[in-house]
Formats: sequence, C-alpha cells, structure tokens
Amino acid sequence: MEKQISAAISHGVNVFIYDWYWYDGRPFLEQCLDEGFLGAKNNTDMKFYLMWANHDANHLWDRRLASSDVGSTVIWRGSTNASDFKKITDRWLDMYFTRENYYKIDGKPVVAIYDLANFVNSFASIDEAREAMLAASERAKDYGLPGIHFQVISWGHRVMNLSGVDSSLFSEELTKKLPFESATNYQYVHLFNIDRDFRETTPDAVAAWENMKNALGITYFPHVSIGWDNNPRHSVLMPKILKNNTPDAFEEALAEAKKFAERTGVNMVSINSWNEWTEGSYLLPDDLNGYGYLDAIKHVFLDEE
Repeated sequence: MEKQISAAISHGVNVFIYDWYWYDGRPFLEQCLDEGFLGAKNNTDMKFYLMWANHDANHLWDRRLASSDVGSTVIWRGSTNASDFKKITDRWLDMYFTRENYYKIDGKPVVAIYDLANFVNSFASIDEAREAMLAASERAKDYGLPGIHFQVISWGHRVMNLSGVDSSLFSEELTKKLPFESATNYQYVHLFNIDRDFRETTPDAVAAWENMKNALGITYFPHVSIGWDNNPRHSVLMPKILKNNTPDAFEEALAEAKKFAERTGVNMVSINSWNEWTEGSYLLPDDLNGYGYLDAIKHVFLDEE
C-alpha cells in the first residue's frame, strides 16, 4: 500500500475514494482501508474519502451464476433501515471523518452514496431520509466538524421525476429534497453505450457532464472512466466492452475533463478506477501498458505546472 500511495501521488492522484460496504447489519470488506491504507506509514501523504457502495450483492458476485439464466439472485440487500444508518454514520464519525487526511470540502468530510434508490428505500419516506442525513450532519458538530458533505453518485444524465418510471436513474427532484451538496459519476457504463471505441465516447461524456451540471442544481464534478470489460466476472463472453481504451485516448478524455472543471470552477475530477480489475478499469500498472494510465494523469495535471 505504501508503494501504491507513492505511485499515485507522484502521478497526480491525490485522493483515494474507498468503496465502503454494510450488509446484514455490519460493515463488510473494511480491511483494505483499515489495515492497508491506514496502516501504511505514508498514508497521511494522501487524502481519502468513502463511497458507501450500498448496492445489492447479487449473482454477479459468484462467477458460477453470473452468466446463467437464474436472474438477479440477491445475496444481500443494499437498502438498510433508519437505525442502521445511524450506526453507519456514527462509525464514519468515530473511525474516519476526523482524521487529518480525510477529504473535506469547506471543512465537511465528504461521503458519497452510490445507489440513490436503495438509500431512499432504507427509510419510510424521503422526508425521513432527509431528516436522518441532517441529524448525522448535526452529530458531526460534536466531533468538531461543521457538518457532513453528502455527495450522490449519478447513474445517468437524464433527469427523471419521482413517478417511479426508470427509477434506476438519477432524479433531479431528489437532489432538491435531500441535502446532497455535490454529485459525480461512477462509470461510463452508467451514462451511455460503451460498446465501441473509447474516443467515440469522449464527446458523449462531455455532453453528460454539461447536462448534469445544468440540471442537478448542486456542484457537479466531471468523471472519466478508464475502460469497461467485466468478463472476468463471467464464464462466457459478454458484450459491452469499451474498446481501444489506450492511455493516449484516456489522456485526451482527461484533458477535456480538466477544461470542463476549470470552466465550471470545480477542483476535482473523479476517475474509475484505481484497481477494478474485474471490470477492466484500473490505473495500477499492468503488463500491457505499464504506467501508461498513470502517466496520462501526470501529463494532464502535473507536467504543465
């Protein structure tokens, strides 16, 4: 982990967003953060924040079932309840939010929520969800913090209402009802057709950023994905593969994201991902491109400074 932190910082990656899980009333897969990153001697050189990966754990977690016709077999539900949400936010406050290297905006620790529908379904109503978020922010003041900066992960650039139609997509109405302060994306696959050449997707990414900036009514941070190919999860070849996602093509997309960020006055670009090997989207060096993707970030964000 110390080597990974050094490689990240030297190439312009200065914040790790850690997937954080909670299933069956308890935390899940915390070791990489608690024992790896926070156990590294140089961890304070790097900022980090949490993305609550509150999606359902389903058949895609089992390669034997992933390509079968069993349908979406849910192992654990991503939705919880109001009592668990208090335990979750108290755990974040106790273990992470007051750390010197926890990423904050205006002094508030940032936490992203991955699945908006599952989050809302954890409560009896949208109003109850809103009150729970506000109560967590209020409790943060007992820790010397001005509150919590809740960030939402947008799954699409179309703006939907609360009618329940296409409910997997992001709703502008929810950003007005819930105290989210910013938004970004997780993956290109959530935004548009990725079964094509990487360079063909870059104009669509720019258009999606512009749409979300204008529609959501909260701060929007542009997102760049490195690739998409989740065949390691499957036993037969699956379509939807982002092709020719070379470091050069990735660098061009980063340059567009930097221009967008500068034009809109934001200081963060989110990237998927550091080590998502099973989805073909990773910055870590490999035998094919070496440090190519990390070098792309360095060229765009460090070399000219």
